[in-house]
Amino acid sequence: MNNQVRHVFFCAIVVAFGGFIFGLDAALISGTVRFISAEFALSDLQIGAVVSAPGFGVLFALLITGFICDKYGRRQALLIISFLYILSAVASVCAFSFEMLVTARFVGGLAFTSLSVAAMYIGEIAPPKLRGKLVAMIQINIVIGLSAAYFANYMILQVSQMEADWVYALGLDTHTWRWMLGIEIVPAVIWLFLLVLIPRSPRWLVMNNRISEATTVLHQFLTNQEVEKELEQIQHSVALGDKHTLSTMQAIKAMFGSKMRKAALIGLTMGVVQQITGINAIMFYAPTVFEQVGLGTNAAFFQALIVGLVSVLFTVAAVLLVDRLGRRPLVIYGLAAGTISLFMCHYAFSHATYMLTPEQISSFANEHSIASMHNMLNTAYSSDIEFKNQLQSVIGVEEFRRHEGQLMQMATNVNANMILIGVMGYIAAFHFSIGPVMWVLFSEIFPIAIRGTAIPMFALLASIVSYLVQQFFPWQLSHMGASNIFLFYAISGAIGFVILFKIMPETKNKTIEEIELDLDSTKNKVSVA
Repeated sequence: MNNQVRHVFFCAIVVAFGGFIFGLDAALISGTVRFISAEFALSDLQIGAVVSAPGFGVLFALLITGFICDKYGRRQALLIISFLYILSAVASVCAFSFEMLVTARFVGGLAFTSLSVAAMYIGEIAPPKLRGKLVAMIQINIVIGLSAAYFANYMILQVSQMEADWVYALGLDTHTWRWMLGIEIVPAVIWLFLLVLIPRSPRWLVMNNRISEATTVLHQFLTNQEVEKELEQIQHSVALGDKHTLSTMQAIKAMFGSKMRKAALIGLTMGVVQQITGINAIMFYAPTVFEQVGLGTNAAFFQALIVGLVSVLFTVAAVLLVDRLGRRPLVIYGLAAGTISLFMCHYAFSHATYMLTPEQISSFANEHSIASMHNMLNTAYSSDIEFKNQLQSVIGVEEFRRHEGQLMQMATNVNANMILIGVMGYIAAFHFSIGPVMWVLFSEIFPIAIRGTAIPMFALLASIVSYLVQQFFPWQLSHMGASNIFLFYAISGAIGFVILFKIMPETKNKTIEEIELDLDSTKNKVSVA
C-alpha cells in the first residue's frame, strides 16, 4: 500500500468515524427507555418523541447542509457537526425534564447529517476501485457504534444492580440512564480533533476555482500520473454543471429533469425503502422489541447486544464484497432475504398467545402489593394488545410500564426461536445490503453539479421516514400490535424489492463521470431511437 492509498484510507476512516458517533447516539437511547419513562412519567407518544427527537432535528439540518457544504466546504461542515454531537451529549446527561431531554437530543439530530456529508466527502476523494469499500466504511462505523452502545448499556445495567458503595457513590443505581447517554461524550471530542487533520475535498476546491489547492490535495491521494487525468475530469464535470451558478432550486429542478430522472428515482426508492422496513424501530427500541418475545429485561438487553454483533459481522462482509460482487446483487438478494425474515416475525407473532397462571398472578400481586388480578385467571389472550390493555386496566398504566418486561416474560407463549431468527435475519440482510449500499450509491449516481443538493435531499427523505418510524413505534406497539407492525414492514420491503429489481443499475468500477453518462436518461432515449 503506497502513501497515497494510506492517506485516502486515513481520511476516509476519520470522516467515517462520524458514523460511529451516530450509531452510539442512536442506540444508547434504547437502553434508557424504561428508566426515562418511569422518571418522567411519559406516554407512548412522549417516549417516541425522546427517541425520535434526533430524527426530527436532522430534518431541519439537512435543509441547509447542502448550502453549508457548497459554501464553506465539506470539512468545515463536519467540524460543525462534531461540535453539535458534543453539545447534545452533555445536555442530555444534564437534562432535568422531558422537555430538556427532547431539546438536547434534537440538537444531536442536527449532527446526524454526518452520514450524508461523510458519503459526499469520501466519494469525492476515493479512487473508483476503492470507493465502494471506503464509503461503506460509514456503515461499518455505524454498526460498531450501535454495538458499542448495546454493550455499554448492558454493562451499565449489570453494574447498576450491584450492591457496592462505589456504585451508590457514582449514582449508577439512581442515574443509570444518564451514565448510558454520557458514554457518547469522549468519542465525540476525539472526532472533533481528528477532523482537523484531514484536507478539503479536491472537487469542492475546483468548484470554487482553487485549482492550485485542489492539485496539492489530489497529490496526497493519487500518483503523479493519475492527478492530471483526475483533475481534467473534475474540471470537465464542473464546467458542464456550472455548479457555482446553480441555486438550490435550480439544482433540484435539474435533479428531476429528464436527464437525471433515473438517478432521482433510484435515490427516492433507496431513501424510502432503507427506513420504511423498520430498521430503526428494531435498532433504537431493541430491548423493547425483545421484551415482546417474553425474554425479560436483562435477557432483552443481552439480545440487543447480539443484534449489534450481527450488524458488525454482516456490514464487514458487505464492505469486503461490494466492489467484488457489485452493488446490485447485494441490494436485490439482501432485500429479498430481509423481507422474508420480516414475514417470519409477523407469522410467529400472529400465532402467539398470552396467559398468566394463578401462581404467577398471586406471586406478582403479593410481591408488588397489587390488588386482586383474579379476573385474568387462566384467560388466554390472542394478541399482545388485548393482553396489555387488560393488564393496564387492572394494575394501572404506571405500574404496567414499570414491570412490562417481567409480565410479558411470564405470560408470552410464542415461537421465540422463529422471531429471533427472523429479527437476526433481517438485521443481517439489512447490513449486508441496503444499509451500506445506499450511501455508496448516493456518492456515485449524482453528478458533481447537483451532488451538494442531491445527497442531503435524499438523506432528508430517508430521515423523514426514519423519524416517523421511531416516533410512532411505541404507539403502534400499543395500538397495532407486534404482528401487524412486522407485516407492514414486510410488505414495504416487498414493494421496494420489485421497484429496485427493475431500475437499479450496476455502478462498480466506474468513475463518477462515467456513471453520470450511464444514467443520462436523454442519452439512453437517443440510443434506443
